[in-house]
Parts: sequence; C-alpha cells; structure tokens
Amino acid sequence: MHPTKNKFWAHKTAEIEKGAKIGKRTKIWHFCHVMAGAKIGKKCNIGQNVFIGGKAQIGNFVKIQNNVSVYDGVILKNYVFCGPSMVFTNDVTPRSKYPKRGEYVKTLVKEGASIGANATVVCGNTIGRHVFIGAGAVVVSDIPDYAIVVGVPAKIIGWMCECGNKLEFKKKKAICKICKRKYEKRGNKVWQIK
Repeated sequence: MHPTKNKFWAHKTAEIEKGAKIGKRTKIWHFCHVMAGAKIGKKCNIGQNVFIGGKAQIGNFVKIQNNVSVYDGVILKNYVFCGPSMVFTNDVTPRSKYPKRGEYVKTLVKEGASIGANATVVCGNTIGRHVFIGAGAVVVSDIPDYAIVVGVPAKIIGWMCECGNKLEFKKKKAICKICKRKYEKRGNKVWQIK
C-alpha cells in the first residue's frame, strides 16, 4: 500500500481486503490480514502476523503486538495494548460440526487497558478502563476499571493508575506517586477523583 494514497502504511506482504476502514497514520506490518468491514482507527500499530476480522472494531492509538487475532465481535477502545500472542475468543461453545454462522459473542476492551503476552480473554466479558492483565492470565469474567489481574483464572491482585504505576490505597484513597492522579476505592470499584 502506498502511504500517501491511503493515508496509512502497510507492508507489501499485508493483505488488506477492499472495504476495510483504516485510519490515518496507522502502520500494518508483515503478513497481516485485515478482512473487509474491519474498522481500525488512526495512529494504530498492528504488529507482524496479526489477523483482524471483518466485524472487529479497533479504536485510535491501539498497539497490537505480533501473532494476535482480533476476531469478529471484539471491540478495542482507544489506547488498548495487546501483548504478543495474546488470544481473544468469540465462541463460548465451539464445535467444528456446528458452526455459529456469524453469531459470535462480543468482547469489549475499554480505553487504556493492557493485555499481557500469551494472555487469553474468553469472549462475553468486559475489560475495564486502564486494566492491566498479566502475561499468561486467563480472563473468564468482567474486570473492573484499574484492576491488575493475574493467574488462571485471572484474579485481582491490586490496582493501577492510568499512567501504569501501581496504586497503594490507604483509607480507600490513593495518589499516584508518579503522575499525582487521585483515586477512590469502594469494594471492587476504583475511580479517579479531583
């Protein structure tokens, strides 16, 4: 693809099907396949050997590392990070003999969430804003905003600031030591305060 004609850049080995919508200054690297109907925002970086389904939606400033498949039904909001070889699913009960014929279960990954290398996100779940999913974790339920989760199945082990620094709560309040954002916590809910 010629970068000035299409306003995005794709390596010559990438397969971009007609009808895919790709934002300005997005880069698509070696051996990727973007299906017709896929929506990719601006200034994204799509690593080597990535597949993007025709009903997938990818926001702006998203980074998808090598060997990730973003299937139909997956929605990635702005600034999501998908680590190398992490996995999305879109069928809770897959059977080769009984295909779903396009009736896939949706997964929503909200703004600023990071998914570690080799993690698996089982479909039908919502990953909250600025969540941090550790490498190799298996997500089988919704994850609340700002949570740090690890393990199989993934469990909350702490909370993280929007900037990526671990938060330390005292009396249900925390101030990030790096960016000075303020947070409040009640149960498994964390939110920014002024």
